[in-house]
Amino acid sequence: MTVDMSDTIITYKLQGESLVVESRHGTKTYDSQFLVAALLISVARRSGGISSEETGEMLELIEEHFQIKGAESLELLTRAMSELADKPELDQMLAELGTTLSDDEKEEVAYMALKVIAADGQRDVAEMERFSEAVEAIDIAPDIVHRAFDRYFSETLPGE
Repeated sequence: MTVDMSDTIITYKLQGESLVVESRHGTKTYDSQFLVAALLISVARRSGGISSEETGEMLELIEEHFQIKGAESLELLTRAMSELADKPELDQMLAELGTTLSDDEKEEVAYMALKVIAADGQRDVAEMERFSEAVEAIDIAPDIVHRAFDRYFSETLPGE
């Protein structure tokens, strides 16, 4: 698909479980690991910045979910932040990649986003709005979102 959002990205296409983006600087491939990192960053930064608690939570979630080492997790988050800053339109393209995830993967992504939102102990309306936008963009069904909320609350509410 050809894009006319900026002079950075020329074309992009979904190829299996990857997003291939051609820009004036070459071709890059983004996978589900990058998608998850980008989504978590997008939700966390919506409140105006990313707290150290949110950063720590993202690192831990990515390490655990993808079974990667701390340094790899940090590298993935750093790359996602940089790429999103350089190519703001990448967010929309990654949403298309997100629609290819299985229902279980979508539930896990929603669950991780909820944990990042709560990491700093503050309920920020902008972060929840971004969560809702991301859920809609990657086509997570309401029952899957509900399961993610149930999982989150069953872990965090005392006496449950």
